[in-house]
Amino acid sequence: MQLTPIQEKNRELAERINEEALRDPSSPYAGKFVGIIRGKVAVVADSLRELGKSLESLSADRNETFCIEAGRDYTKVHYV
Repeated sequence: MQLTPIQEKNRELAERINEEALRDPSSPYAGKFVGIIRGKVAVVADSLRELGKSLESLSADRNETFCIEAGRDYTKVHYV
């Protein structure tokens, strides 16, 4: 799947935020849910539900939005 320039910018910012949170547990993003819109942090929330409500209230286009849980190791597989 080919990413749009906005999606690529969002992904790059998300990776930088996650790397920071993994390196520094005192990062303001560590353990938080982060919503990115058009390459900028738009929401930092304590829960996924709170993040979703905040993004919805911003009327963000889903194609221009990216969400992560900062500080999570996305290279590991977790079985449920």
